[in-house]
Amino acid sequence: METTIVKAYGAAASDADLNQMDIQRRVVTAKDVEIEILYCGVCHSDLHTARNDWGGTVYPAVPGHEIVGKVTKVGSEVKRFKVGELVGVGCLVDSCRTCDSCKKDLEQYCLTGFTGTYNGKEKYLGTQTFGGYSEKIVVDDHFVLKVPGNLDAAGVAPLLCAGITTWSPLKHWGVKKGSKVAVVGLGGLGHMAIKLAKGLGASVTLFSRSEGKTEDAKKLGADAVVISTDPGQMKSVRGKFDLIIDTVPYVHDVNPYVGTLTINGTLVLVGYLGELDPMLNSVPMIMGRKSVSGSLIGGIAETQEMLDFCGKHNIVSDIEIIKMQDINQAYERMIKSDVKYRFVIDMASL
Repeated sequence: METTIVKAYGAAASDADLNQMDIQRRVVTAKDVEIEILYCGVCHSDLHTARNDWGGTVYPAVPGHEIVGKVTKVGSEVKRFKVGELVGVGCLVDSCRTCDSCKKDLEQYCLTGFTGTYNGKEKYLGTQTFGGYSEKIVVDDHFVLKVPGNLDAAGVAPLLCAGITTWSPLKHWGVKKGSKVAVVGLGGLGHMAIKLAKGLGASVTLFSRSEGKTEDAKKLGADAVVISTDPGQMKSVRGKFDLIIDTVPYVHDVNPYVGTLTINGTLVLVGYLGELDPMLNSVPMIMGRKSVSGSLIGGIAETQEMLDFCGKHNIVSDIEIIKMQDINQAYERMIKSDVKYRFVIDMASL
């Protein structure tokens, strides 16, 4: 298969800084869309992959799965997109499309495993996939999304991971006007959970460990802030919430939050992967049919639904724009949570 050379930024090894490199992209096939990348959001998964924190990274690794850009070419069978259109690509660039999950528009749960935008398997070239820290990308048209023209393009980029990761559970658990939703953690995911839950008409509370986040949370649309380290405040919200979205990316005690769920309420983990420590106490769960669940990004139809919703309600991420050359410093700042609330790379800098 024919390829073209594309300028990118990536890591050559787990202990190496990201640097400029050349990668190969396939030439557009009948079903493909070629996209000139304008903006790419920076996600914690990018850093974990670049540094092989989860194991299994194939080098060189080019991260980036919050991509917004312009269509520059379309394949002969592509009907949905035209050259010049503003489009997005999220965490998925392929799946089997025939399993039960894919047939239900749940490509993120593809039973044979979806193809990630980076560090996945490039089916045409037999190499790893390369992400959005690059000049352009070629993606099967099924996995390309239409971006509403009224939204700030840079602010849209994080919707494609941080946005859909919080939208999917809000929709799955039926959040609507009058629902009571709480959010644990105020970062890239947490700030989107607040905005989207508020957009859906819910009453929204932020759980925070410190008073310092109160003003920011209320600016984002939170109705209340509960300090989770204050026993009195925690007691005041016992049995209150229909849904809690827990975005904290490291191991922490979720038991205190379970007690704040109403009967049939659910706490959904979207930030942390791994074993819970301390363990879950099942008593409050059994006594109120409460659930602790998990959720992963969203399917393509659901992501498009979210983008359309954001277009209608004028919702984008709060971002700090950086140059591609500043990515290594951005990673260090991200580890310290020193960003409100998502870095976005202006790809013109590449």
